[in-house]
Amino acid sequence: MPIDVDANPIRQARTLPLRQVLPAILRDPVGAVLEIGRESGGDVVRVNLGPFRPYLITHPDHLQHVLRGNSVNYRRDGVLWKPLHRLFGESVMSDGPAWEQSRKVLQPVFTAKNVETLADRMAEAVGEGIDELAPPAESGLPIDVSAAMARIVNRVVMRIFFGDKIDMADAERLAPAFDAVGTSVIFRYLLPFVPYRVPLPGDRAFRNALRTIDEVVVPLVDRHRDRPDDGDDIVSVLCRAGDAGGGPSARWVRDNLVAMLATATETTAGALTWLWPLLGAHPEVAARLRQEIGLVVGNGPVRPAHLADLPYTKQVVQELLRLFPVGWLFPRMVVEPEPLGGVLLKKGETIVVSPFITHRMEAFWERPEEFDPGRFSGRRSTGRHRYAYFPFGGGPHQCLGMHVFMLEAQLIIAGILSRYEILSCSPEVATPQMGASLRPRQRVEITLRPIRRT
Repeated sequence: MPIDVDANPIRQARTLPLRQVLPAILRDPVGAVLEIGRESGGDVVRVNLGPFRPYLITHPDHLQHVLRGNSVNYRRDGVLWKPLHRLFGESVMSDGPAWEQSRKVLQPVFTAKNVETLADRMAEAVGEGIDELAPPAESGLPIDVSAAMARIVNRVVMRIFFGDKIDMADAERLAPAFDAVGTSVIFRYLLPFVPYRVPLPGDRAFRNALRTIDEVVVPLVDRHRDRPDDGDDIVSVLCRAGDAGGGPSARWVRDNLVAMLATATETTAGALTWLWPLLGAHPEVAARLRQEIGLVVGNGPVRPAHLADLPYTKQVVQELLRLFPVGWLFPRMVVEPEPLGGVLLKKGETIVVSPFITHRMEAFWERPEEFDPGRFSGRRSTGRHRYAYFPFGGGPHQCLGMHVFMLEAQLIIAGILSRYEILSCSPEVATPQMGASLRPRQRVEITLRPIRRT
């Protein structure tokens, strides 16, 4: 039964003490965050990190209120947003008027209807990317999964959503830069109260990565902002976004391009990297997945029309995102005082929302640590709280690219498994490393063998 988020009498939030929290976070940040969430039991709890004491929100009823019911009271602001603000600036990844303008301009590109019109071109680009796996597969050489997924995703994104205005050479410069950004902010997340004038590990790597990103993006903006074409790609759409006062600022276009590049490439490729160790550790899932794809796709290339007949493939993607959501942690700042779960949240305080935690809590999921795509079958999904599963966020700030991700991920998985057999994957169980997005701590490699069909 849903709980009333405001009905409980006001109480002091249970606070997890510094001596318990800090050593665990410094030793294993992701594991510590998960354990804190499990200890909360769905209650609003406070985490004592010394000068910084955020609230952790894990219950689906509370999440629905924060992300949708009263989302205007919980802004993308505060100390945990500073590292990302340095990258994305005033864009669709911010809040307020800049976010509203950005979302209004970009949303038509990512509607389910528009994405469907692009599906055949996406499938062609995916197929070409998968072609590049043939030489190492024929030779029996191990394939760096993260790099391979990035190349396939980049090919799709640059062609379909950026109109080939960024060539593959520049795209391949961007991928490691975004990866470096994701890992270099770790200490800024762990020690958000430290001012930026005090250097921390990762700061130099962040600046170097940001320089590389701007070396690609800023000239792109300079070439197209004053002379936008009538294309439907992201660059053209952003550069045409003017009003009576003139065209968009170069900075606004730059910020949104960087936001779109990061979310459409690095996070998508990162999420798909987790799949292969999961399949290696669960051969029964891999066998069922291969059987479905073999029966539906056969010898031909994967086409969008196949996807309707690949329900288990979709369930695999959904379960992948349950265990390793693209955005694993969403901080918010309270705008005005408000009770939530019986705790009075004061103006300016930080709350933290984490799909990674809620998706793994026994209070809301049966056997939450088990990789079980069947839990997303229609029968087993019935009655599940909308905010027990929210890999793309929710409410007004829900991820624009969720339709693209779901289509692209299914095409990539079906495309690879229709053409190749997985001989091995190392490691069999990958462990997460903290960053702006979750990524495996270890290098993930697979060895493929072409499927010979007669």
